[in-house]
Amino acid sequence: MNGAIIYRGPSMLDGAPIVVIATGLAKNSRNGKTGDLVQTWILRDDVSPIEAVNNGADSSICGDCPHRGTVVDGKNVGRSCYVTVFQAPLVVWKSAQRGLYAHLTPSEARLAFAGRKVRLGAYGDPAAVPMAVWNEALADIEAGTGYTHQWRTCDQSLKNYVMASCDSALDHELAKAMEWRTFRVRTASEPKLAREVICPASAEAGYKTNCAACVACGGFGAKAKADIVIIAHGAANKVNAFVARA
Repeated sequence: MNGAIIYRGPSMLDGAPIVVIATGLAKNSRNGKTGDLVQTWILRDDVSPIEAVNNGADSSICGDCPHRGTVVDGKNVGRSCYVTVFQAPLVVWKSAQRGLYAHLTPSEARLAFAGRKVRLGAYGDPAAVPMAVWNEALADIEAGTGYTHQWRTCDQSLKNYVMASCDSALDHELAKAMEWRTFRVRTASEPKLAREVICPASAEAGYKTNCAACVACGGFGAKAKADIVIIAHGAANKVNAFVARA
């Protein structure tokens, strides 16, 4: 079993139906940047990822993330999210709709995740998932990584597992006031802030390691205590959209 559903039910963001699928349970991830992490995909259950992006239904799994872009006449414009939804998210969603994944209870997911490193939200925001699911499923993991843009409003115990996603120095300041560890995306011209460390898996750091080896982005559950910063990266149009909004 390489993939399984670990939650199917209402989003904690707006009550719409979502599904959470874990992949990489039996095979190592092929993602060179992240390395061997169990990946969790948080998706609308009733709408394909592509359709959700183009009609705004992705708010159920991404909340008010500024990287979502804006829907105009049935098309998304200004999207700066690094995730390409017609690739892995669509494949995972289609597999779930075809019934290819077993459904694990949180306690069964705990056994499947035991001793592993887990990525909360390869796509989608972990805040969309009930904390009870995360607390049980992650109880025996070796380490985890994850990010949330919902740090202002979500269950604050999520900070034990993930970083506050920040897109400006002001975001960083507010998140620190709320006692979060932060992961900030900056433009190339913006300086690194005090107590920030450049992501060691980034191009600017020379790809010193990958996420699975680093696992610094695990909130207060990580051994690392510094805040992390990275220059906006990925497809040029997405970087340009981020810079234009910064």
